[in-house]
Amino acid sequence: MKDNRFDPQTDRAIRDSMKLKDEPSRELNDKLKEAVYRKEKALQKQPAIYRLSFWYLPMIFNLVTFGALAIIALMVVNNVYLSYVIAGICIYIGISGVLLTAVGVKRANFKEELAIHVEKRGALA
Repeated sequence: MKDNRFDPQTDRAIRDSMKLKDEPSRELNDKLKEAVYRKEKALQKQPAIYRLSFWYLPMIFNLVTFGALAIIALMVVNNVYLSYVIAGICIYIGISGVLLTAVGVKRANFKEELAIHVEKRGALA
């Protein structure tokens, strides 16, 4: 047996309801737009409550990682000269990471890009 679910009356009702053009009046639409734009401007003017900057985290992670590698090299490598060379290279890479971060902050304004703005109750800032 075939289950025929096509009902012409229901189909006609669905098509008629899709054709409805219930639009607000021009004045109401303009007032609503004005209210939305005013609210958006007011929300954008409110400053963020707290700005949490993370620009220094890659620098600290780099310095800690290569500092730990230098200490491990001094403890693990048996040859004294080789351990000093490896530790020196690790310290050099750590210091160069600090300098690269300082130059990046100075030249590319990373402080603004690598920051989280904690805002009041989810309002736009």
